[in-house]
Amino acid sequence: MPLTLTFEQFNLPASLLNTLKTMSFTVPTPIQIKAIPVGLTGKDVMGTAQTGTGKTAAFSIPLIVSLLHNPQQNALILAPTRELAIQIHSVIRQLTANSSELVSSLLIGGLSMKQQLRELARRPRILIATPGRLVDHLGRQSNLLTQTSLLVLDEADRMLDMGFISQLNAIKRFLPKKRQTFMFSATFPKSIKQLAKEYLFQPVEVSVGEIAKPIQKVSQAIIQTTHKEKNDRLVDELNVRQGSVLIFARTKHRTNRLTRYLLEFGYKAAKIHGDCSQGQRRSALEGFRAGKFRILVATDIASRGLDINDIGHVINYDLPQAPEDYVHRIGRTARNGKNGQALCLLTPEDRRAWQDIARFTGQTSTGFQRLPN
Repeated sequence: MPLTLTFEQFNLPASLLNTLKTMSFTVPTPIQIKAIPVGLTGKDVMGTAQTGTGKTAAFSIPLIVSLLHNPQQNALILAPTRELAIQIHSVIRQLTANSSELVSSLLIGGLSMKQQLRELARRPRILIATPGRLVDHLGRQSNLLTQTSLLVLDEADRMLDMGFISQLNAIKRFLPKKRQTFMFSATFPKSIKQLAKEYLFQPVEVSVGEIAKPIQKVSQAIIQTTHKEKNDRLVDELNVRQGSVLIFARTKHRTNRLTRYLLEFGYKAAKIHGDCSQGQRRSALEGFRAGKFRILVATDIASRGLDINDIGHVINYDLPQAPEDYVHRIGRTARNGKNGQALCLLTPEDRRAWQDIARFTGQTSTGFQRLPN
């Protein structure tokens, strides 16, 4: 299929085409070109694409078309984190702006359960949920998913990484067996292949680019340091770099401690991790987007699904536990064709983990720029 398609060539409903024009969607992205036609046929889709490739619209557009043509159908979209669920909900609301019959509801932790129950009473056609909160609702309303004939599992590998397999198995028991399913994943370990076998029926595989490889426009550098000097080296780098900075730490405790340290030095910094309330998360993300905070310190819960453009630098204060997460971390910079910078602060204890990352990304350690100690 040629890569010069327009959205008009998908034969979408006029109301949806008008909405896409309003949203300045003119030319489909590669993943949209591959996934939308398959999704419109009703077949299951197994998609491989990184964040920032337009995959949300790639599954949302055929989902909306099916709902418009079948008034008795409902849809469920599952996402691993609240941030990603909120982002998807925002896109869905924009895409359905001219379709008043397609009401959507967001079911995530950190928001009022009573408010969500009131929204469910309106019988929304599209549910966007995190697995844990959806299981809570299914305990109250076992018939919640009886008319769900469209299912999306977004960032399925992350859901497994975060330990949601028991919740996914519980949710599956409430879903109709006859349904269309979209599954998107950035990586393809054995666990994802097994999950695909359980959820998908004769899926069509679509992919864009290489699986879990660093974005080519990211300049990657390393600094060898020690635990004692790590904070000093971080401050040195912040002082010579311009623009916004996303810093990754390994744990919630280290995220809190590092944020306090930066604030004491006069930096405008915010944090985001699993123990932050929904209000704290929203304040940190909105402030970072608006430039109120130059620095955002995060755990890996923020490494996917963050809808933030123009991040100039990603600094790995701590290395991630899995090489795949390194790719997702540095993928926060160099979006929309721009160049980006990624830096790792390496201690002697990081040697083996760093070798695993270099091997996974297909680079030797000499392929990374070494900054002076």
